[in-house]
Amino acid sequence: MAAVTVPVAIPSLLHAQVGGKSEVSARGATLAEAIEDLLESYPLLRTNLFEADGSQREHVLIFYNDQSTKWLDSLDVPLKEGDTITVLQSVSGG
Repeated sequence: MAAVTVPVAIPSLLHAQVGGKSEVSARGATLAEAIEDLLESYPLLRTNLFEADGSQREHVLIFYNDQSTKWLDSLDVPLKEGDTITVLQSVSGG
């Protein structure tokens, strides 16, 4: 499997962690590799997206194309040109 570069949409609440950008890129042969590449490139995202044990935070959604990664059996999904990753973060309060 060859690595590809995919766009990653970042919510406005996390723009500061990625240098003020609304979209960045991640590279990998699989979704898992691309997410790890994203976290290596922007280490401040790790604590916003994942718990200390590595599990995804409850109020964070990461979409692979139009499918939530929480619905996938594994993140070892092969990436191809045209795929996208979107990060969404819920806001609570009132």
